[in-house]
Amino acid sequence: MAAVEIIGLSLPYLLLLVGAGLIIAEAFIPGAHFFVVGVALFAAGLVGLLIPASLGTVVTLLVMTAVVLVSAAVTLYGYRQLDLYGGEGKDRTSDSASLRGQVGRVTERVTPQDGEVKLEDGGFNPYYRARSVDGEIPVGEEVMVVDPGGGNVLTVESFGSATDEIDRELARSREETESERETESESSA
Repeated sequence: MAAVEIIGLSLPYLLLLVGAGLIIAEAFIPGAHFFVVGVALFAAGLVGLLIPASLGTVVTLLVMTAVVLVSAAVTLYGYRQLDLYGGEGKDRTSDSASLRGQVGRVTERVTPQDGEVKLEDGGFNPYYRARSVDGEIPVGEEVMVVDPGGGNVLTVESFGSATDEIDRELARSREETESERETESESSA
């Protein structure tokens, strides 16, 4: 039986080249998109080159198929164990809106104009420039993000004084009601 050839190359050589190309592509476009498949194809190509031609094309194809499946599974398992890109989605942010409600600590005194915080689940680089809602927040104080501000500069407030959206809205409503009552009592007097 003749060896399988595609574009003038034997199948093992082609798999070896494509696998190497995908592994190199992973270096330029990280994220585990090409790495697992690249390693599987590279391994199958290597094994295909090492199998003697006397075993025949069918046996070679079956062995290379098994190598692709096993090496892909082993590579994927190892890749997830190393947790190179945050694995289960932790330590990642999908957009700035996902920062709202995040908790962190002040690493550089936060004022209404400037400061820095480190968020617990803040992504690859958890350090963000920050400003306070009002007043100063000292280093080490626990804070919560109230406005992600597009992700460039977060607006935070001290965790002790932080309330949820509903509590803030209720307080705002109470203040408006009190000021209306004061206005009414002044106009009736």
